[in-house]
Amino acid sequence: MAAGMRFLQLFTVVLPFCFTPANSNWIPATATFYGGADGSDTMGGACGYENLYVAGYGINNVALSTALFNDGASCGQCYVIICDTSKSDMCKPGTSITVSATNFCPPNWDLPSDNGGWCNPPRHHFDMSQPAWENIGIYRAGIIPVFYQQVKCWRQGGVRFTINGFNYFELVLVANIGGSGSIKSMSVKGTNTAWIPMFRNWGANWHCLSGLVGQALSFAITSTGGQYLVFQDVVPAWWQFGQTFTTWRQFDY
Repeated sequence: MAAGMRFLQLFTVVLPFCFTPANSNWIPATATFYGGADGSDTMGGACGYENLYVAGYGINNVALSTALFNDGASCGQCYVIICDTSKSDMCKPGTSITVSATNFCPPNWDLPSDNGGWCNPPRHHFDMSQPAWENIGIYRAGIIPVFYQQVKCWRQGGVRFTINGFNYFELVLVANIGGSGSIKSMSVKGTNTAWIPMFRNWGANWHCLSGLVGQALSFAITSTGGQYLVFQDVVPAWWQFGQTFTTWRQFDY
């Protein structure tokens, strides 16, 4: 069934589900929710996507615990989550939800990991948007046991680049990534430069220290799934800090 899910997902959708623990590769975790009934307070977050609708992620989003967030390397990844009906009667049986990682759920060292410190290491925990969470759990439960798998991300349109920074500091937010959903490595090339390595600054933001103003920019990205794509001259020479440029190219894995 898991393989079928990968092909049936369209962005973030609710799917029918029949769970058989004996023949599955699902990982146990727990899930709570935040952000209000409309999910509006989930906008922004530690990945840097700001408006999640504009960035391509929508309302079915999730904040990851330390063990899953991986210092931002998991930003943009997709997970299909189901409630563990064998451990809770607060599940909505036969449902699943696919969510995108857009935020970090920090540890709470003042509370024990089994009583409020849900995001403390080494717990695998998902703090989901309330609309996403309510697809699989009954509201009054607050927290539910779940199973999850990382799955392929399906995005509408191509990869997007937002150029921030100043002078000799370029900070590039890369959003709307399909396939594995996240970046392993990245470099930039100006009209008058060779390829320049970029480094993760925070979340989905990558930086380099070069004078690139006035040059068209190309980006070379390797996804965490191992796919290598070059986005040739995707940013025109007249770019300014704060602008976003959308491409037609997309990752498959």
